[in-house]
Amino acid sequence: VQLQASGGGLVQPGGSLRLSCAASGRILNINDMGWYRQPPGKQRELVARITWGGFTNYVDSVKGRFTISRDNSKKTVYLQMNSLKPEDTAVYYCNADLLEFGSSSYVNYWGQGTLVTVSS
Repeated sequence: VQLQASGGGLVQPGGSLRLSCAASGRILNINDMGWYRQPPGKQRELVARITWGGFTNYVDSVKGRFTISRDNSKKTVYLQMNSLKPEDTAVYYCNADLLEFGSSSYVNYWGQGTLVTVSS
């Protein structure tokens, strides 16, 4: 079981990027999914989370600019990032609560991280 993130890169201020994170393996169900980020020299912080039913929450600094969504049939979570600012520069990590076949409890997993750099 693993989470594979993709979509990071270098973008100019005001630009957009879309991150994707796909879960793979013997997964029976996925509960909450989310994105966190760790700016250089700082601690990891929550960016956005989404429940299985689609309820979302965001950190204040990205409200109105970022949108989290998921496709349960593809076991994938997305983060659409618009109006990017230099302070959005960070390694972005996906996170999910996964229930594996044969297990009776959800386990929290992290993806490998993808670097987003916002710079002119």
